[in-house]
Amino acid sequence: MARDNAFINRRNMLKGVGALATAAALGAVGVPRIARAQSASPIMRAIPKTGEMIPAVGLGTFETFDIMPGEPRSHIREVIRRFYEAGGRVIDTSPLYGMSEVSVGDFIIELGIADEIFITNKTWTTGEWLSDNSHSEAQFRRSAERLWRNRMDVQQVHSLENHDQVLHLLRQWKDQGRVRYIGATQWSAEYYDTLERLVRTGNLDFIQVNYTIFSRQAEERLFPACIDNGVAVQVNIPFEKARLFTCVAGRELPGFAADFGAESWAQFFLKFAISHPAVTVVIPATSSPDHLADNMGALYGDLPDPDLRRRMVAHMMELPEFANTLKGPPYPGKSYGGVVAWPFRQT
Repeated sequence: MARDNAFINRRNMLKGVGALATAAALGAVGVPRIARAQSASPIMRAIPKTGEMIPAVGLGTFETFDIMPGEPRSHIREVIRRFYEAGGRVIDTSPLYGMSEVSVGDFIIELGIADEIFITNKTWTTGEWLSDNSHSEAQFRRSAERLWRNRMDVQQVHSLENHDQVLHLLRQWKDQGRVRYIGATQWSAEYYDTLERLVRTGNLDFIQVNYTIFSRQAEERLFPACIDNGVAVQVNIPFEKARLFTCVAGRELPGFAADFGAESWAQFFLKFAISHPAVTVVIPATSSPDHLADNMGALYGDLPDPDLRRRMVAHMMELPEFANTLKGPPYPGKSYGGVVAWPFRQT
């Protein structure tokens, strides 16, 4: 208990310092500048189990927030600042993402916005033997320290690892008030059958899954299962690890993109994902403040209707490079170089 109190007091102390910095950055009245300039309201989605509203564009942190200790990271602070200023609130991270939890925790405290940020986090553990939860407990404590909070908004089984045992533990944590919502994540369609079974039988609140204009397998059975069972959908890898941009390099947006307010290819791809009725929030990751600002444009304006969605797919399928989207290396031309080395990078 003494350790918890010290943790809370330290957090409150830095929060007070961060609030002063944020007041200067966002204006004395505390209203983000973009909100005053933006005529439209942000696109909000309800979490099905409770009706709680969250913005439909969040922020991922895989690789992009993993900064080696001692390396410059002011750009990450600026990404978070602009994200909040643009109306974003949902930040996704994981203990497996190197120093990403540290970056998130430090800067949301420094900016004085921690209490307004909706954290979705993960658990990847096995244990020394069956029903050994010590690894999960230790991982949660470390995440709490890094993120400066004793309760997670969403805690999910990372990539379905040891999902039966870990979900049982997450349900206990939810009953104890340590987490608000529970779920499971996966990025590969190979495991969607397992994820669908859990959606239908596991009493989940959330799933996190890959869904893009290229990878649409989740539409077939997984999304209908989520709609039927009141499970929120968080979309990861919405740009196919930046490879979708290779397909459209040097190409102008189709004229019909103006019908739903897309002003860039990033917004085109994000609005496709957001417009599916099962999708609750999409979490593009970036380390670039300018790319962040572009992504957040998808949080405003209209969304494509079913006819426009079909037209978007048809347009992409006409591009000769589209069929080869996943054949190129992830994050083409980029090297993040954090604590975690991406194991599947092609050189």
